[in-house]
Amino acid sequence: MRSSAALCLALFFTVLPAFSRTRAAVPQSDPPALATMRDREVETEHSLKLNGEKLRYSATTGQLVLRAESGEAKAAIFYVYYRKDGDEDPEDRPITFIFNGGPGSSSVWLHLGAFGPRRVVLPPPGEHNAPLYRLTNNPHTLLGASDLVFLDPVSTGFSRAAEVSKAGNFHGLRADIKVVGDFIRLFLSRKNRWASPKFLAGESYGTTRAAGLVQHLQQEHGMYFSGVVLISSVLDFQTLSFDRGNDLPYVLILPTYTATAWYHSQLGQEEQNLSLEEVVEKAAEFAMGDYATALLKGDALGAAERRNIVEQLQRFTGLSQEFLEASQLRVSTRRFCKELRRTERRTVGRLDSRFSGMDYDAAGESYEYDPSYAAILGPFSTAMNQYLQEELEYTSDLPYEILNSRVHPWKFESAENRYATTADLLRQAMTQNPRLRVFAASGYYDLATPFVASRYTFNHLGLDPTLRRHLQHKSYPAGHMMYIHGPSHEALRKDLLAFFQSALGL
Repeated sequence: MRSSAALCLALFFTVLPAFSRTRAAVPQSDPPALATMRDREVETEHSLKLNGEKLRYSATTGQLVLRAESGEAKAAIFYVYYRKDGDEDPEDRPITFIFNGGPGSSSVWLHLGAFGPRRVVLPPPGEHNAPLYRLTNNPHTLLGASDLVFLDPVSTGFSRAAEVSKAGNFHGLRADIKVVGDFIRLFLSRKNRWASPKFLAGESYGTTRAAGLVQHLQQEHGMYFSGVVLISSVLDFQTLSFDRGNDLPYVLILPTYTATAWYHSQLGQEEQNLSLEEVVEKAAEFAMGDYATALLKGDALGAAERRNIVEQLQRFTGLSQEFLEASQLRVSTRRFCKELRRTERRTVGRLDSRFSGMDYDAAGESYEYDPSYAAILGPFSTAMNQYLQEELEYTSDLPYEILNSRVHPWKFESAENRYATTADLLRQAMTQNPRLRVFAASGYYDLATPFVASRYTFNHLGLDPTLRRHLQHKSYPAGHMMYIHGPSHEALRKDLLAFFQSALGL
């Protein structure tokens, strides 16, 4: 059994940034030789206006070296730590550890896209007239509600293994959970934050990590969290893996195909006249009903039934009946992205299907590139590298690894003939810590981690009825990185502020 392909992954106003002076004189640049790893920190002061009030905060940018009990360095983890300045007791002030996924992704997307105090300015899908690099203050930052720690797992960002030849030891489901857990434990001890209310927030494969991590830290160190935020979640890889004999992903992705076809005006008039929410729920009803039943029947599906299913699939995908028949009623993401607008010589994005791409070969089986990733990579990469040096005053000769493909093959460490999953680990954590709250956010246009796949996973956790209300799941009219869509970003922040209040019992 092979795991699913690794997941890639993440408003306009200008405010002149009010920052910064270096508070601590710390050497700002290390040689790239990793054998002499040491802790580093650079601290700067900043401010922004949030809800009409001036919010002063400090940023600590650095690396924390993880060592064996013998003192030998194992890895250096890079992080940016934001703290709200003021008289509030640190024991009362929440702290949230934040990371992206990949596997192999740095935390740049949630850092400069969603929750940090500064964010990248992006044009709407299809427009490319904005500067490649532009940062502005983030009105939707979570810094007003919690201190924030953005961390990069080993081999991402500036984080590195002490021995390059042994970096692969950190590239696996269990090893990754352990090393990130070791960083969080040590960071809390160094900063005297063990008593603070604690949250985790992950995106994409980062949700796989978060679900395993909350249980790991709870079990290994007695570290109890108040809440976990899952952005574009994947806890069970069976829901995403288009393997022969596994029909589940074809069922769960269908409503996202519908949302995509609706956005690109590829549906019939009846479906196009519905709202996005209405049309995807109609598609979900068909997918979980007649379509799922038809796939379960396999070759026993009757001719009349098959014709009806093909007609309904055309209705909800905008694809031709001939193509659906040739695909055995099963359309993978890569084929859908290529086929939906093939006659126009256009593809649609995987991370965000609102985006369109142009391939050299219109007759190909799959798209050449993901246009939604291509649209954000340059601005985020440029912004991060400039931001670290110019505003956070941190320099390194190492390349900042935005998305590192060299972490593959990733060790999913599943039992034979089973798919990787951390869903039950989340259930264990929620059961053993009944105060734990979970908030999950999905995008209707996300073909990487479909919203119905997340819904299916949450509905199959096996939670006791008394705990089910501790898990919220909401969908937004955007893609995998719903925060690059202004209205969705604003709605997400409001929902998360309410979630933090609820998780803290306020």
